[in-house]
Amino acid sequence: MRTDLIRKTALTAAGLAFTGGAIVGPITAAYAADAKPASQTQSDRKPSGERQLGVRYEAQPNFYYCGPAATRNALSVQGKDISVDAMAKEMGTTEAGTNSINDITPVLNKETGKNDAYRSVEISSPDADAKQTDKLRADIVKTVDDGRAVVANIAGTSTDTDGGIHSFEGGHYISVVGYRDGGETVKIADSANPNTASYEVTVEHLADWIATRGYATS
Repeated sequence: MRTDLIRKTALTAAGLAFTGGAIVGPITAAYAADAKPASQTQSDRKPSGERQLGVRYEAQPNFYYCGPAATRNALSVQGKDISVDAMAKEMGTTEAGTNSINDITPVLNKETGKNDAYRSVEISSPDADAKQTDKLRADIVKTVDDGRAVVANIAGTSTDTDGGIHSFEGGHYISVVGYRDGGETVKIADSANPNTASYEVTVEHLADWIATRGYATS
């Protein structure tokens, strides 16, 4: 296991209660619903295998709405503006979070308007292997090229490409809204804190971050 990605949680009966992503720690002003949105990123494809989708970012309004907020940010790249409260109700989100990616995929399909727009993919092992990482890379590239964002259920601590540390030991949901270098590096929209709304991680780190959980992809 990489020294810059430390996993302290396992997918146990106790851990399932947090699969939806309650963020460890108290609610702070950083999670306020009226936080100023990050600048919108324009959709762009470059010859080097790079593309980013435009996101109308919103931070999550409380510590347990990461599932609805990640879904809302993901749908914003399609020009949709859906109430996080409405999505939370559909997903069965409670103060324990949203149970799994399987509760988010149907909402993505409904709001996209196609029953088969998204599917759930699990990485059930404690660490992602090369085959799972390659599949994740291919899924992200295809989904973003289709004009959609990936929603991922993560757990643990990871380091972004600028050295920033992102820790969600109890679980969390994020949106993947772009890639570069053919998918070796991916762009994250993170609803947890508007001060770190956007960052990049390697696809290998993201795959290990998702391990024991799953993601919604085209």
